Amino acid sequence: MPENTFGLIAIGALVLILIGIVISCIKIVPQSRAYIVERLGAYNSTWQTGLHIKIPIIERIAKIVSLKEQVADFPPQPVITKDNVTMQIDTVVFYQITDPKLYTYGVENPISAIENLTATTLRNIIGDMELDHTLTSRDTINAKIRVILDEATDPWGIKVNRVELKNIFPPREIQDAMEKQMKAERERREAILRAEGEKASAVLVAEGEKEAKILAAEADKQSAILRAEAVKEAKIRESEGEAQAILAIQQAKAKGIQLINEANPSDGMLRMRSMEAFEKAADGKATKLIVPSDLQNIVGLAATLKSAVKDN
Repeated sequence: MPENTFGLIAIGALVLILIGIVISCIKIVPQSRAYIVERLGAYNSTWQTGLHIKIPIIERIAKIVSLKEQVADFPPQPVITKDNVTMQIDTVVFYQITDPKLYTYGVENPISAIENLTATTLRNIIGDMELDHTLTSRDTINAKIRVILDEATDPWGIKVNRVELKNIFPPREIQDAMEKQMKAERERREAILRAEGEKASAVLVAEGEKEAKILAAEADKQSAILRAEAVKEAKIRESEGEAQAILAIQQAKAKGIQLINEANPSDGMLRMRSMEAFEKAADGKATKLIVPSDLQNIVGLAATLKSAVKDN
């Protein structure tokens, strides 16, 4: 009985071991991962996302590779510019593994290889540039480094997406000189802006005065035009009044003549009126006298009128 018990226990243990081995051979590859599988020490296959089963003892997972974009931040590297200025530059490389097999077997330490390649490429590029050009050409330097690294890492199954110069540290004395230069430049710009502001203010004041004078002259002109129009209108009205008065006088004379004609006056009456007109003309103001040809008849008519009055 004990021997049977030990046999059952051994069988049960063996079954459990086999189940454990089978379970350990079942592998699920997650998203953005790739498994490099070797069979008897040689590359066999690359497992992508999904369920996979490996052969125990014969096959093994040699490397698990991440397919996500990764960032490598390298420490500052000493570089020398064309004008013999030594400075420190640290870079950031964004890369992605595109071929897990080449990444596993292409180079022993890919990150270290990228770091050294970045440092040598950076020295070569900066060595052909002066300090001022280096400080103002980050985009150009980034593009050149990226192209060179991408071409060099292609056999390693790595694609370099971006390279950025994180920091540039020139020598302390260069930094002090640059700060003084920037301070002087800011002061110069401030002086220019102040002068331009004063100039613009003076121009605006002059333009305002000019505009005020123009408006005043225009107002005087309009006022003179209005006064001239008023005087002209007054003269026109005065002329119209005189014309109306003359017309009224002439109409009155015409009316008087008409009434005289309608009254049919006698010759004596007409001579009397002529005599009255003659007396008014001879009141001492006239320098010339016009004597009518029938003056004797008028005198005789006056004598007749006097005798008639006496008789009455």
